[in-house]
Amino acid sequence: MSDSQGEATPRQAPVPRDPGAGSEKYKERGVMLRVFVYVVAGHLFAGFLWLLFYVGAHAHK
Repeated sequence: MSDSQGEATPRQAPVPRDPGAGSEKYKERGVMLRVFVYVVAGHLFAGFLWLLFYVGAHAHK
């Protein structure tokens, strides 16, 4: 038996594949990309709603 029975060995944090993965610049770039995607998706959704109202208002009844 070993003397260190029951003692947990400390684990090292996994090394990121990208050396800058934990930096502020990397996080800021991710936030900017997310904001850009949300703005584009929001405008596409708003344009689709506008199109629905336009077609509905000009429908022959």
